Amino acid sequence: MLGFWHQILAGVATGGIYASLALALVMIHQATHHINFAQGEMATFSAYLAYALMVSGVPYWGAFGITVVLSFALGALIERVLLRPLAHAPDLTLIGVFIGLLLILNALCGWIWDFTIKPFPSPFGSRPLLGGLVSSAELGTIAVTFVMLLLIWAFFRFTKLGLAMRAVAHNPESSRLVGIRVGAMLALGWGLAAAVGAVAGMMIAPVVFLDPNMMSGILLYAFAGALLGGLDNPFGAVLGGFLVGVIENVGGAYLVGTELKLSLALAVIAFVLMLKPSGLLGRAVASRV
Repeated sequence: MLGFWHQILAGVATGGIYASLALALVMIHQATHHINFAQGEMATFSAYLAYALMVSGVPYWGAFGITVVLSFALGALIERVLLRPLAHAPDLTLIGVFIGLLLILNALCGWIWDFTIKPFPSPFGSRPLLGGLVSSAELGTIAVTFVMLLLIWAFFRFTKLGLAMRAVAHNPESSRLVGIRVGAMLALGWGLAAAVGAVAGMMIAPVVFLDPNMMSGILLYAFAGALLGGLDNPFGAVLGGFLVGVIENVGGAYLVGTELKLSLALAVIAFVLMLKPSGLLGRAVASRV
């Protein structure tokens, strides 16, 4: 029974990583109605930036803050330079751009920092807590996820910029008519999503070690979490990320084994698409045709 509760708490901690990346996916989807398949590689690139800063002698939290700012700028730059000229392009073209961006960032990480697996420090240590059921690193990851969720909720709920971003996500044409700079709001959305993804990358790197391909499977879990919770609901994405983390850990330990854990994420995606495509907290949208 002790092992079962350990798997659940470890799944919640892992789910915090998936929730962070799922939140970034939902923010991009709300702003552009597209799925950014390069979100995991953007997070990996950010983790490597933090690693380079720490190797240069910058303390962890200093590197953390600088990386978040640089990642925000990178996300806004990608939207401005790469995606804005393709604003009216077909969906298939944008999918190709996202996949190309994924490959470019992956290759850049290997070219700049090589493909050797590197250790990445955790700011929370690894002390066992609650009788060994959870570690300080896992509790720290959960805390960071919830703090980030609260900050994003407060931003969208109480600031003019957040309200403008919500308006652009729902109706860009009307937003433009009332004077909202739609392009600037889209760049801000991409910047925020990149910053959130950077936090996810720095939280997962101590667990899986730093590697150009470290986020490939994690992105699938995050996508499953975003679908499970609802692609139009940030709180749903966070809930879905935590649920997928628990399902992965418990199912991998007691049902399918560690070798087939990734298949559980695929099963979650399939069941959600078949039974409730809008997700647990998403809303179904009907349109007249």
